[in-house]
Amino acid sequence: MLCALIPKNICLIIAVIFTPFFCAALLKLFSGKLPKDHGREFAVDGEKSAGKIRGAGVVFIPSFIVCALLFVPVSIEYAIYYVLLMLGMLSGYLDDRSEKPWGEYKKGIIDFVISAGVSGCFVYFNKALLKISFFGMGVNIHPVVYFILGIILVWMLINAVNCCDGIDGYCATISGISFISLAGVCLMRLTDIKAVSLTAVLLLTLLPYLWKNSQPSTMMMGDAGSRALGLFAAILAMKSGNALLVIPLCFVICLDGLLGIAKVSMIRFLHLNVMKKIRTPLHDHSRKNMGWSNTQVIYRYSIIQIIISAVTLAALK
Repeated sequence: MLCALIPKNICLIIAVIFTPFFCAALLKLFSGKLPKDHGREFAVDGEKSAGKIRGAGVVFIPSFIVCALLFVPVSIEYAIYYVLLMLGMLSGYLDDRSEKPWGEYKKGIIDFVISAGVSGCFVYFNKALLKISFFGMGVNIHPVVYFILGIILVWMLINAVNCCDGIDGYCATISGISFISLAGVCLMRLTDIKAVSLTAVLLLTLLPYLWKNSQPSTMMMGDAGSRALGLFAAILAMKSGNALLVIPLCFVICLDGLLGIAKVSMIRFLHLNVMKKIRTPLHDHSRKNMGWSNTQVIYRYSIIQIIISAVTLAALK
């Protein structure tokens, strides 16, 4: 850990310079070994993804963890999170590489196990943060109840971020805005400064990926990246001291990603299709039904999330 050996200001300068260049070097080194996308049958313009490098998350997530170990103090709690992030990344990568996509139930079980690990780790190490707030009124949650709710939260964000990954530059940009917003709460309330530092490291890691993922992209994160980003968002939400803040601070992710899950679940289990005029995920509805370009989707959804986050942070302050 360089942070324990050199002054903090020098460590910060090294981290800002080293992290993006380290990730960029790894992306270049391993790009030829990553799988190629076959195109997505039901996504808008899904055929345009065919042939692009897929699964970049298997490079930038380990890069993030290496840099986190170098520049952020290590604890047992965060070491467990790093392992779970790697497992989430690997499950997505193996699905990316598979000639036949994994079934929903197989992925659901894997996500549940990882979600239980994250939630259990948080409950064990954060007894003071097991609460939620409604309009300034705090409610303490029993550890067992929080553990169950935590599993649901992590599982939902894993799948929400995964569903948002459909437009060049979109998923990483929207996720980055939500990460900054949640880290802002952690900083304002001083619930966990380490989470703020890790957010900065992750954002620096995502920069070289976004360089290659900007439209027209040559590289996509795949499930390997999106599932791990969802895990990180859930950790930040719980670390904020009020997991309900995930609703406004991850509003676009939740609306875009979870609307499709809700639609499919209602059709499958309740035989209701009340959203038959809405194409999911929502960014496909914006492109296909509303005529937005990819650039308009990215900028407009980013503006919506920035406004909601700004209002929320101002209200909390």
